[in-house]
Amino acid sequence: MGSPDPFPELADVYDAISRAGKSAGGAIGSLLTHSALGIAIWDTTLRCVWVNDAMERYDRISRKERLGRFPRDALAGDADRLESVIERVLATGIHVTGREYRVPAAVGGVSEGAVTATFIRLSDAEDVLLGVAQLVHVKDRRWPEDRLAVVSESGSRIGTSLDVMRTAQELADFVVPFFADYVTVDLTEAVRLGEEPLERLGPSDGRIPTFRRAGRASIHAGAPESLWPTGEVVYVPETSPFMEVLSSGRPLLEPVLDVHHAAWLSKDPARAQKIREFGMHSLLVLPIHARGVLMGVAVFVRTENPASFDENDQLLAEELVARTALSLDNARRYARERTAALTLQHSLLPRRIRGGEALQVAARYLPADAEYSVGGDWFDVIGLSGGRLALVVGDVVGHGIEAAATMGRLRTAIRTLAGLDMSPGELLTRLDQTFARLVEDEGDTHEEIADPAVPSISATCVYALYEPVRRTCEVALAGHPSPAIVHPHGDVTFPELPRGTPLGLGMLPYESAEVGLPAGGIIALYTDGLVEDRRQDIDVGLERIRRSLSRSRREPSLPSLCTAVIGTLPSSAPADDVTLLLARSFGEG
Repeated sequence: MGSPDPFPELADVYDAISRAGKSAGGAIGSLLTHSALGIAIWDTTLRCVWVNDAMERYDRISRKERLGRFPRDALAGDADRLESVIERVLATGIHVTGREYRVPAAVGGVSEGAVTATFIRLSDAEDVLLGVAQLVHVKDRRWPEDRLAVVSESGSRIGTSLDVMRTAQELADFVVPFFADYVTVDLTEAVRLGEEPLERLGPSDGRIPTFRRAGRASIHAGAPESLWPTGEVVYVPETSPFMEVLSSGRPLLEPVLDVHHAAWLSKDPARAQKIREFGMHSLLVLPIHARGVLMGVAVFVRTENPASFDENDQLLAEELVARTALSLDNARRYARERTAALTLQHSLLPRRIRGGEALQVAARYLPADAEYSVGGDWFDVIGLSGGRLALVVGDVVGHGIEAAATMGRLRTAIRTLAGLDMSPGELLTRLDQTFARLVEDEGDTHEEIADPAVPSISATCVYALYEPVRRTCEVALAGHPSPAIVHPHGDVTFPELPRGTPLGLGMLPYESAEVGLPAGGIIALYTDGLVEDRRQDIDVGLERIRRSLSRSRREPSLPSLCTAVIGTLPSSAPADDVTLLLARSFGEG
């Protein structure tokens, strides 16, 4: 005896399908089973009772995972709403056609794409209700009137960051499976590094730049068609469609890719094997260039989609690649500026800081995440007469080379003013005047200034003057967070000090206040990047560093304590630069 049917109440549906197949000599059953359309049958209780092989290709859900389950558990994407649609069709008998839904990228590792479903109520010859048939196919958007909608949608999904690799992957993810079955995006190494690419590969160059696979997507999980994983160097044959496109700067359309008559494939057996293995039958290769420079090549392939690429497809692909190219070029220019700003900033920050015989000092600087660029944070320890030490931390508002250059000027000005034996309040007042002149000079270089009363550049700063004999710190703030004082027994306080306005406003003089720093005590100066987070209140950040600093007795190494405090950040890639300067007075508390 065979195993009992786990769903005996569905026998009528099975019988109806079987009778339909037999009545047409098995032709209908064969058609349903082998159709390129994905087909699923849902019974009157909304359970899946039959599914063909093609259905799995659209959402990577196997027959075993689908049969006997409700739509919310057996469909990918917006399954709850699809179940409501099936339920409505079953109740009203009104068919639903062209219902679009997206298959998420997380399903089976395939790229997100749009599919279209049609839902039809099924009844037998006696008009007995049997269930609902669902027919699924890749949404076809090849008509010219739909091109604008596709390009518009791409604007919200391609170029969402200033990362060239991520942007390339977004293009690949966007076009699979609705446009192509397999896509690769290869970029020159110069683009990845933020350098200046070539205009194109001329015939006399005699060299081929290094290309890396920056993006790939496929209807098959893991993109097995690709010879190289993302990030790997790609081999570009000298005689191939890819080199032809790179050299000419023009697209190449091969509606029918014939592996037997493509001479270049005889010198590239690995690619030829992949073409045969996956049935690649149509090829579209486009150069990626923007503002006159060549950045890479995008390759579109069709395998299971039987339609060949045509001129309309090429026009759509060109528009998508052109938009991607602009995003890639912006990201490349940004990467170049960020590298220059980091180099400048690192050259201006002190390589070593010394506390002499008065203080043990340590500092850490963590640049902002690449998406937000480097800022204008700086720190310094300045030795003065009488064994005194000046501790400085500052933050130029803004990012990029301009912020780094301004930081260098401020650091130089503070070092000059520190030697004039002024109180911290007096020093910041003089620095404010100097900075105001700097801002005015910078403003003169711009044709338009929106509001002359508002400086185009501003900065915050904390200046603390340590007196070793009295073990005190005289502190002045220019719009900067108050330092933390770690007492020898581990308690951490944030003394209330006159905050002052940011530098560059030229307003009231700055005031100094004195705080004690007993033997073994620590003063912590930091920028707002350490305590501020867009998702949290600043009090959360202050409490976070208070807890980490309170462990100072268990962490005698000041550099290790610096690392531990930085390690409490909610993200390893902060949105703003983070600077921390710790100074511990010698002696036992």
